Amino acid sequence: MLFAILSAFAGGIILNLMPCVFPVISLKAFGLVRQGGDQVRLRQEGIAFFVGSLLAMLALAGILLALRAAGQGVGWGFQLQSPIIVTLLILVILGSSLNLFGLFEFGVGLQRAGQQVDTKEGPLGAALTGALVVVLATPCAGPFMAGALGYALVQPPLAGLAVFAALGAGVAAPFTLLSFSPALARRLPRPGPWMNTLKHVLAFPMLAAAAWLVWVLAQQTGPSGLALILGCAVGLAFVGWIYGMAQRRGFMGQSTAAFHIVAGAGVVAIGTAILLPDSAIRSPVPAASALATMSDPSDANPTEVRPIAWSAKRTQAERAAGRPIFVDFSAAWCATCQVNEKAVLSTKAFKDAIARTKTVYMVADSTNYDPAIEKAMNDLGRTGLPLYLVYPAGGGEPVVLPQVLSRDIAVEALEAAARGKA
Repeated sequence: MLFAILSAFAGGIILNLMPCVFPVISLKAFGLVRQGGDQVRLRQEGIAFFVGSLLAMLALAGILLALRAAGQGVGWGFQLQSPIIVTLLILVILGSSLNLFGLFEFGVGLQRAGQQVDTKEGPLGAALTGALVVVLATPCAGPFMAGALGYALVQPPLAGLAVFAALGAGVAAPFTLLSFSPALARRLPRPGPWMNTLKHVLAFPMLAAAAWLVWVLAQQTGPSGLALILGCAVGLAFVGWIYGMAQRRGFMGQSTAAFHIVAGAGVVAIGTAILLPDSAIRSPVPAASALATMSDPSDANPTEVRPIAWSAKRTQAERAAGRPIFVDFSAAWCATCQVNEKAVLSTKAFKDAIARTKTVYMVADSTNYDPAIEKAMNDLGRTGLPLYLVYPAGGGEPVVLPQVLSRDIAVEALEAAARGKA
């Protein structure tokens, strides 16, 4: 139990370096800078960020454990298997970007109340940022996390929540510790006009995160879902523009036409996202969606090696035939999976090894929920993506490769499997 908690805490710290969380680091950094060395407010925001991260992690963990107790084979990052959740995340991140660009000021009604709102909503903003960091961190599973999360999901609820709480504490720890550092507070620059430029610069990583999630949604829903989210994004930008105009002209707080337009447009944009029509959610072609069915990998040209869609039945058949098998459990929303795909799995060295060793290459795509894939991962005691398995020729237990792959590790595993070695 103690080892699992420490592993989860270490894994949470490492998540701060993962590409899923990077866009929100800009918000965290800006939260420190805008306090201008005010140690009291720095600590308040640090504590609020920690509490927001912890509560969001416990909420996600509670839902995950409840779904599993009800018989659903969901795993880490399960919420991103829902196109509706992905859509809402896109709108939240896009709204944050527009706010950083200065299109509107979140939470500010009248200009004369600006200072009051700033002092009151600083901790609230930090808590919401902490919660957003946790949600964006779930597509990644870094070192130390796989074993800890697998352990948590087979324990009683309180023990499982303790492990997830340690993960949330690890995610929040670096920012919170920095906020309690007097030396850092003394070195921070004082607030000034330059901060507006910094806000605009920091909006671009947020836009990049939104663009990535739009790509994920397109993988899940196809062209109809893509068209829907683009329309919602335009609607949200229009809402932000109207809202910003109302703020600058002092309309907020009065029963004006502008305010009613904002309210109505907001309801339409968010309601459309939540009520994502079933017609927009079709069975997607998997992320390995150009998956080609190869009857015999040995007949393929290395440059044309393509994976086949994973299935438990096909895996059993290939194992019975004595062939080595490489299985890539991944998803479009898994940032680490995409990095490994570009850096290793799509390289000529890996494809040459697949062809040379006559390995059957399969992809189990979890972009959308698939109970068979979730069950296969649960049977292995794994819950986070990516997951890479190599079945040796002639039978034997599969070898689990590291979540962060290298070409040497992958190629050596394929060659060992072809020799029938685990």
